[in-house]
Amino acid sequence: MGTLFGIDGELLERQYRNHLSGYLKWNQLPHAEEWVLFEKNIGAYIGIEEMYLSRDELYTILINKEEKIAAGNIITILKDTDVKTVTSILIKLSRFRRFQLREITLDMTPNMEQTARISFPVARLVRDRFHVQKLAYEAVQDMRVNSR
Repeated sequence: MGTLFGIDGELLERQYRNHLSGYLKWNQLPHAEEWVLFEKNIGAYIGIEEMYLSRDELYTILINKEEKIAAGNIITILKDTDVKTVTSILIKLSRFRRFQLREITLDMTPNMEQTARISFPVARLVRDRFHVQKLAYEAVQDMRVNSR
């Protein structure tokens, strides 16, 4: 980073991380590379999605759909999509939080549906509009091509 106005940027960054931010005392630090869980961000309406955040690394992300502030809407980010792995993390949420959910929006992958049903048994499952529209578009395209 070098220096700017006589201030060593790397030293400043290190001092902030190690002494001011509380990062080294963060309760999720031991597992943060694999998953983080922010129980306070859960609401009545959530979305669950598989997403590539980097090359060849598929993540499961849960967001609070009611929260408008980006920092407050992330419930969890997990570096996996396996049902057993994801549910083992999601059941760390308190029973009260897991049972307060009214609705979960998800795509059409079987593992996301199974994860949602196990982790949030009373919530209604809703397919997200994007995936429904995509499926309908592909079906119309197939029929159009076949009719030619």
